[in-house]
Amino acid sequence: MPTPTQPTAVRDTVAALRDRPHADVLVIGAGINGIATFRDLALNGVDVALVERDDYVSGASAGSSHMIHGGIRYLENGEFRLVQESVHERNALLRLAPHYVRPLPTTIPIFSTFSSLLRAPFQFIGIKPKEGAPKKERGALIIKVGLTIYDTFSRDGGRVPRHQFRGAKESKQLLPKLRDDVKYTATYYDASMHDPERLGLDVLYDGIAAGDNARASNYVTAVGMTEGGAVTLRDTRSGEQFEMTAKVVVNASGPWTDLTNAALGDETRYMGGTKGSHVVLDNPELYEACNGREIFFEFTDGRIVLIYPLKGKVMLGTTDLEHDMNEPIRCTEEEVDYFFELVKHVFPSIAVDRSQIVFRFSGVRPLPRSDADSTGQISRDYRIEKGSLGGTPVLSLVGGKWTTFRALGEQLGGLVLETLGRERTVSTDGRLIGGAVGYPTTDAERAAWLKEHGAVVGAERADTLLDRYGTSAEAIIARIAAGQDAPLASNAGYSRLELEHLVETEQVVRLVDVVLRRTSLAFTGQVTAALLDELAEIVGGVLGWSPEQRAAERAAAADYLADHHGVQVDHAQEAR
Repeated sequence: MPTPTQPTAVRDTVAALRDRPHADVLVIGAGINGIATFRDLALNGVDVALVERDDYVSGASAGSSHMIHGGIRYLENGEFRLVQESVHERNALLRLAPHYVRPLPTTIPIFSTFSSLLRAPFQFIGIKPKEGAPKKERGALIIKVGLTIYDTFSRDGGRVPRHQFRGAKESKQLLPKLRDDVKYTATYYDASMHDPERLGLDVLYDGIAAGDNARASNYVTAVGMTEGGAVTLRDTRSGEQFEMTAKVVVNASGPWTDLTNAALGDETRYMGGTKGSHVVLDNPELYEACNGREIFFEFTDGRIVLIYPLKGKVMLGTTDLEHDMNEPIRCTEEEVDYFFELVKHVFPSIAVDRSQIVFRFSGVRPLPRSDADSTGQISRDYRIEKGSLGGTPVLSLVGGKWTTFRALGEQLGGLVLETLGRERTVSTDGRLIGGAVGYPTTDAERAAWLKEHGAVVGAERADTLLDRYGTSAEAIIARIAAGQDAPLASNAGYSRLELEHLVETEQVVRLVDVVLRRTSLAFTGQVTAALLDELAEIVGGVLGWSPEQRAAERAAAADYLADHHGVQVDHAQEAR
């Protein structure tokens, strides 16, 4: 991508690092786990700096299934600690981030009663089926046992109902498009995370708001380490390199952890991540068939997959494939075929095809290197590896997932505090996140909030902004009240002052930062040629781009969307 002239706000994030080239802690990688660690340390008064080679929450954390879940399938591998922590954190996030995390009814269609009843206990104690043995879907009895155990973990916090079983007749009444041979459905609750990137930004800005002790910059990459232990950083916008020293370095670069360590001078082999892809469909029939719930089931190959109604579209996922981190991370045509087959498996009468795809995405799970027989058997738990380079302690994070980011950040932050010889003064357990502060959680509270702010922008607009940003919307509403606003000509769901506010306050550098992470325009298939033109004009106006730079950024964004997400802005997307 081209490098636009850096506006003052963007230059200042780099200057804050370059002009004070030391921190007690340098965190490399601003996915959700690096951000959570940064927040934890910042709130505890540590002088901490965070750098990310791309945009915030743009790597593995952008490839999620948009779920906060307790990990029911981890029970089969006996990972009780992880399930207990995950359920606790799920329940906590329903309270601490209710603007982005909400209860999600999840239904499992079941086509047999006794299948896998003998296999499951052996797998539980570590005896795996022979390689090449035929896969059998889990039957009703084994699913019932698993959900009953899962419910016992969910007692803490009491945030979601217990599971329900339905027979064939009730199941077809609930989901009429299901296969005729369905015997049962089981419904339990986890949680949806409808805007992962925005939740990550809220966590980030909680850390930045802690004070001058917290500095963060995107588009800054760690490219080496000196013999004296200073990390060499490069501003990817200007190409400028500078050195930064730290008492502790945290490598939180997810599936790139080994590559980051190699750049610093340490050849590690911690990671063995697997690729997971998704596609988003515009298919009203499939959306309606889900009846407001995620459909979650075991496919014929033994892979757990999902059909997930989200933002008026339907997301299909996910695969679990070995991946070389030196290769591009893309959703392949073979994976698309796989997703269409899984729809046919449960909703055989509903037609799906490539013309309905509005977005596709792929990420690599930051899993540990493993000799497991299948990718599904690799542990989803996390650990911290201790090392040292040039006399500087280096802590490498291996594993981690969205659900447990707060607990992981606190655990990793605690180890850093211990290394620094400092005591913890603040816990993030029970601390509201970003736009959750003052968020209305009852009908009466919401009505009062909408009445107050609807007087400025109208009740419908206030409701939309509250859903997008939580109570952080109040700053946008105040800006609208003080200026002349207008809906975008190419997309009336957003307005000019709303977009200008995001660009000015959220460290936007590229046009793709806006369409992919500050908004969900790309995810929901709303990016058109006209919209890119208009956004390039708005973003470029705030960031001081010349006409040539605006054109270059617009072209680069279109190329990126086509290459990474299958979104053909200038051709098929408009004709769809």
